[in-house]
Amino acid sequence: MLVVISSMRELRFRELMSVYEQSNQELGHRQWSHETRDRQLALAEQNFYDYLRQCFFRISDAVYCVWLEGGHYVSALRLEPWKDGLLLTGLETAPAQRKKGYALDLLRSVQVYLVQRGTVRLYSHISNRNAASIAVHEKCGFRKLSDYAAYIDGSADVKAGTYIYEAEVL
Repeated sequence: MLVVISSMRELRFRELMSVYEQSNQELGHRQWSHETRDRQLALAEQNFYDYLRQCFFRISDAVYCVWLEGGHYVSALRLEPWKDGLLLTGLETAPAQRKKGYALDLLRSVQVYLVQRGTVRLYSHISNRNAASIAVHEKCGFRKLSDYAAYIDGSADVKAGTYIYEAEVL
């Protein structure tokens, strides 16, 4: 079931961290390699919390979309205004829940939700090495727009592509 969250107080942050556990472990190791594994994870999670509270949820029309299965967060993504549509970031599924179709369910539900609200253009930057994410996006009607990712902060990444989904307006 899709849940759309527009503030920190609506978000079950600890549960969200179970979805991003692997990414946070990897980030923690890269950023704070001199710390213990537990401390690396705690620092990465605190960094994530601070970003959401201080930046993300202060952006007008930014929302977190979470897929609930059995009442628990299993997959999540962020949406924020970008160009003439929305930018999808942070699509991830909890490690123990992968290969069950939850990311696909989440993304398809988000598309329906957005079209019902009048948004017809959705962008996503995907690492060229992330075959699973590319496959999910393509199953949901995304097509590759460019061979690089142009980020909101103005930086670019040639190791990622920009994908676009454009809903048909009837």
